[in-house]
Amino acid sequence: MTKTAIAIRHVHFEDLGTLEPLLHKRGYVVRYVDATVDDLTAIDASASDLMIALGGPIGAFDEGIYPFLAHELALIQQRVANRAPILGICLGAQLIARSQGAKVYPLGVKEIGFSPLQLTAEGRQSPLAILGDTPVLHWHGDQFDIPPDALRLAGTEVGVNQAFSLGDTVLGLQFHLEVDVRHIERWLVGHANELGQAGVDPRTLRTQAQQMRERLDAASGAIFTAWLDGIERRAEESAQRAPS
Repeated sequence: MTKTAIAIRHVHFEDLGTLEPLLHKRGYVVRYVDATVDDLTAIDASASDLMIALGGPIGAFDEGIYPFLAHELALIQQRVANRAPILGICLGAQLIARSQGAKVYPLGVKEIGFSPLQLTAEGRQSPLAILGDTPVLHWHGDQFDIPPDALRLAGTEVGVNQAFSLGDTVLGLQFHLEVDVRHIERWLVGHANELGQAGVDPRTLRTQAQQMRERLDAASGAIFTAWLDGIERRAEESAQRAPS
């Protein structure tokens, strides 16, 4: 039976990255939904086996400027309420947090670059434990509070809340575990103005990306595999319990 994954995208180059070939390998048909042009109200929140809300250079509270965010927020809220698997990355994680009543607000600085996470006790019991001290790509200026009933999994010295889980179907990541660093040049060009304003040298990020590639690819693949194993196992158990 074919599995489906919907990826909500806000800018073209912030895509599924290394997660996309893994999903294909596991039998998922991947469909991108471009939030800026596609009708989000036409999407059935529970029709797909997996939903991924990706990153973007706007705020989770900017629906007054970008009205589509209100529709995306409602879609995510319904998805979580239905206990359907959803992964949020950066802006996507902020929208999940906001959909559950948590605050999202400016961090006060830009956290851009590669650095490791500080895992909580819960994080060390989660798939994120596979990371160890592997640096991940941070690229944000906002931060979420941890939603009610969710587990805080990780932080950094700059941003105390970097990851959370809600039950066994919702995972929010402030950082970009999915990034394919072979394509980092698209990020450096696409976010050139932000890098300039933050005083971040793209040459430094390019060098770090080249140095981190093998470690990050291996860690991200193992983490996403472990998380997908969990949600697919839960789906199988639910199907077995369902009345015939």
